[in-house]
Amino acid sequence: MLSLQYASRGPKMCDGTTRRDFLKIGGLGLGGLSLAQLLQAEAQAGVVNSRKSVIMIYLVGGPPHQDLFDLKPNAPAEIAGPHLPIKTNVPGIEICELLPQMAARMDKLVPIRSLCDAQSGHDAFQCYTGRKPVRNGGPLGGWPQFGSLVGKLQGQGAPGVPPFVSLTYNTTHGPYNEPGPGFLGVGAAPLRVFDSNRDNMVLKGITPKRLADRRSLLASMDGLRRELDATGKMEGVDSFNAQAMDVLTSSRLVDALDLSKEDPRIVARYGHGDEKIMIDANGAPRVPQSFLAARRLVEAGCRVVTVNYSKWDWHGGTNAEGRADNHIFTREREDFPVFDNAVAALVDDLHERGLDKDCTVLIWGEFGRTPIISKQVGRDHWPRVACALMAGGGMKTGQVIGATDRLGGEPVERPVTFGEVFATLYHNLGINVKSAQVQDLNGRPQFLVDDNPNPIAELI
Repeated sequence: MLSLQYASRGPKMCDGTTRRDFLKIGGLGLGGLSLAQLLQAEAQAGVVNSRKSVIMIYLVGGPPHQDLFDLKPNAPAEIAGPHLPIKTNVPGIEICELLPQMAARMDKLVPIRSLCDAQSGHDAFQCYTGRKPVRNGGPLGGWPQFGSLVGKLQGQGAPGVPPFVSLTYNTTHGPYNEPGPGFLGVGAAPLRVFDSNRDNMVLKGITPKRLADRRSLLASMDGLRRELDATGKMEGVDSFNAQAMDVLTSSRLVDALDLSKEDPRIVARYGHGDEKIMIDANGAPRVPQSFLAARRLVEAGCRVVTVNYSKWDWHGGTNAEGRADNHIFTREREDFPVFDNAVAALVDDLHERGLDKDCTVLIWGEFGRTPIISKQVGRDHWPRVACALMAGGGMKTGQVIGATDRLGGEPVERPVTFGEVFATLYHNLGINVKSAQVQDLNGRPQFLVDDNPNPIAELI
């Protein structure tokens, strides 16, 4: 059994070495450790208090890559669309004219123009796991999503704050929703903020001592059930209960979710949305405040925060009243400026707070859009190429990864897979996808990403 000892001057490793000594050994005795190696070694030794984090923003329905970050102004009109490219603050990089704030911060961003292995249906599974949807097959219990794996491997980043928090809204189209913890079980599930009554996150009329008494009683009852349990499921329940108790006895999580505690000028900078107004009944609302809540959560110690934002499935056509408000360019003129402002506010906020080296931001959807504009003035599903936007994480920003052909239909330079993006996220957290494994319900070790890809070399 692994036993960790702690001294008053800081945590010790399992062999009695202090973290400070470990750093000294790493720098002098071992020829130096990279940040990723250090964080991985700390995680394996039980020292998992790194501030490294990920904010993953899912654009529900699939954003049009050729209208955001990969415009083709010289293509025929039925492909190029009405928007013009504008210069950014990085020479040679141009993006849509409706994104001027991102253009002014391109030195802090990385558009990926060549995601090449998207699936073709409206399904968020690949965006949350890095794997294509599995209808029949896969491990018993299903593949865990990214945040669940990180929480399992690294645990809490701060007392009272779950390692994985979901700010996603439920959608009526089931595959748009997060796939969950899979075979890791309920103990690795995210805290879903919008499924919870905020009042249930605070003690009401119960003292911490009484709560501790109830916790002891629950533990004794669960101990009996655990002895009778041969499936191992009680371990997941224990983890979930412990996480719930931590939330009740700490104000960090509740404070992070309370935007009234934020500087009103910063709240205003992000912009406002209404969570009760859905642009499309089966999408997510356009709520830029979720970006701010995500920043507050990672600042409080959360390792992974997921957000779903707006609805990007613009096939064209008219609504029930006959208005052409689903025409793709009508929707882009409405949605892009709000999105542009929210992303710019998040990037500025992370840099101003010194979080840009620690927090990685990833923004993407499930696939790209057809080069040819339809007769209904929309773009349809196009899995051959898609886009993503990354920021922070100490990455080499101010560049574009990949390129597409003159019509924006095929990657022609540096194709990037979803797995490579996930390998980069894990790398930024200090997790090596080449070696890190978790056991499924059959006791088989499983890698975190299919095919063990390398992180995107241009970024690290």
